[in-house]
Amino acid sequence: MDKVFSARVDESVIERIGSLARRLRTSKKRIIESAVQTYAARIDQEEKFDVFAHTCGAWRRKEPAGQIVEDARTAFRNAMERHRK
Repeated sequence: MDKVFSARVDESVIERIGSLARRLRTSKKRIIESAVQTYAARIDQEEKFDVFAHTCGAWRRKEPAGQIVEDARTAFRNAMERHRK
């Protein structure tokens, strides 16, 4: 799903985006999306960014999985008991 994004951008940049879109016969949206993706990929490569190390850290919890499950079940049971009374 597309979202609206608003930003104040220098007029020369807007003109350049429009010119590039006309030259490549594509939309301004596609130019901007492609530019951001390309820039992000370059930065990630330069910094050797590991996306999994920053986004998938669920297994690095201090407590064991069984404790997390038990805590969730206890909270659920307590909530049900409160509504039963």
